[in-house]
Amino acid sequence: MAKYQSVNPYTNETFASYDNPTASQIEDAINLADALYHKWRHETPESRAEILHQVADGFRQNEEEMAKIMTLEMGKMINESKGEVELCASICDYYADHGPQMLKPQPIESNLGNAYYLKQATGVIMACEPWNFPLYQVIRVFAPNFIVGNPILLKHAHNVPGSAALTAKIIKQAGAPEGSLINLYPSYDQLDQIIADPRVQGVALTGSERGGASVAENAGKNLKKSTMELGGNDAFIVLDDADPLVLKKALSSARTYNDGQVCTSSKRIIVVKSRYDEVLHELKNAFSVLKAGDPLDTSTTLPPMNSARSRDKLSKQVDEAIGAGAKVFYEYPKINSDGSFFRPIILTDVDKNNPAYDQEFFGPVAIVYEVEDEDEAIALANDSSYGLGSSVISADVKHAQEVAAQIETGMTVINGTWISSGELPFGGIKKSGYGRELSDLGMMAFVNEHLVIDMPTE
Repeated sequence: MAKYQSVNPYTNETFASYDNPTASQIEDAINLADALYHKWRHETPESRAEILHQVADGFRQNEEEMAKIMTLEMGKMINESKGEVELCASICDYYADHGPQMLKPQPIESNLGNAYYLKQATGVIMACEPWNFPLYQVIRVFAPNFIVGNPILLKHAHNVPGSAALTAKIIKQAGAPEGSLINLYPSYDQLDQIIADPRVQGVALTGSERGGASVAENAGKNLKKSTMELGGNDAFIVLDDADPLVLKKALSSARTYNDGQVCTSSKRIIVVKSRYDEVLHELKNAFSVLKAGDPLDTSTTLPPMNSARSRDKLSKQVDEAIGAGAKVFYEYPKINSDGSFFRPIILTDVDKNNPAYDQEFFGPVAIVYEVEDEDEAIALANDSSYGLGSSVISADVKHAQEVAAQIETGMTVINGTWISSGELPFGGIKKSGYGRELSDLGMMAFVNEHLVIDMPTE
C-alpha cells in the first residue's frame, strides 16, 4: 500500500497514490542537491534572484492548477487556495528583490583589526512540511534558502503529495537548476536516514509537537541545525475599548479561515467581562451564516476538514472537553454529506482541570473565556504550553502594544488575526518551537556567519 495518498475530503475518494523512494533514488537526490550546493558556492545570490522572480511568475501563471490540487487534496476553499498561490509568489519576489542585500558582508567594529562576517550557505536542507498550507509552508523555506544557496529536499505531508509534485515541477519549469528543490516521499525511517546523512546540514519542520520533537531529536543527535514551527493555542484578547466593527471583522475569520486549521488561528477567545456577551453573539453569528459545501464552489464558506481522521480527532477532543465540564453555547446544524465536515462549535466554562485548557483544537472550535480585567486576560494568555501567536483588540493602539509586549508568544497582531508576508518573521516559543521563517531572520536560519578579520602586521 502506498504511504502517500491524495484523498478528496469532500468525497473521501482516493484519486492518486505515491510510493516511497528506493534507497538509490534517495542517494541520487542527495547527490544532486549536494552537487548544486557546491556549484552555488561559486555563484552570487544576485545570479539566483532573477530565477526566483521567474518562479513567482510560474506560480501566478499556474494559479488555477495549483489552487485546484490543494483544494482537492486537503479541502481548502478554492479562493483561499488562490490567495495562497499569490502569497507565495509575493514571498519569492520579496526575496529576489531584497535577499542579495541581506546577504552582504556585515562589518564589525573591533580594535583588533578590520573585521566582518560573511553570510554563506551551509548545504542541503531537509524540509518537512504540513498539509494545511501545501504551497506556503514549502515556499517559506525554499525562497530564502534558494537565494542563500541551500538546496532543499522536501518531505511533504502524506495527504498532499500531488501538491508537492506540482510545486517541484513548476519551480523546475521556471528555470531553477536541477536539485534546487527535490520532492521525495520518504517513510519515517528513510527520513531519519536522510537527516543523518553528512551532506544534509539542516532541518526545517512545520508540524505537530510530537513530530517536531522526534525530528529535532534526530537532528540534535546528528548535530544538525534545525528550526521548528509547531502547534499553537493562540489567545485573542478583547479589551474593554475594542472597536465593535474591528472586533466583528476579526471574529468573522478568527476560527473559520482555512476551516480553523491554522497553527496561528485564534483558539482561545479571552474577553473582559463587559464585552463577553457581545463576543459570544458575534461568534455565533459568524458561525451560523456559514454555508457547507464543495470547496471548489466559490459560494461555499464552510469546507470539509482535511481528512476524516482529523475530523474524528477533533470530535473526540470536543467530547472530552464537554465531559469535563465545558458548556456548548452554539453548535452548527447537522451537515448531510459524506465529506469530512466538522460542525463549528463554541465552548465556554473551560477551567484548568479540563484537558481542553491546554490543548490545540485544530478546526472550527472556539473556546471563549470571561475574565475580570486586562491583567487576568494577560495571565490567562500566558498560562499555556504554547507560544506561537496572539491578537489584541483595542481602540488604543499604543496601549495594545504595551499589552502585546507582556504576552509570551512569538507574534502578536493588534486589531486583527493571523497575517503573513515575506518581510514579517514567523515563529514561536515554548512548545510552539524555535527559530524563525520569513523576513531577514528566516533568511539567516541556515547561514554560516563566517568571521574574517585582517590582523595588523605591524
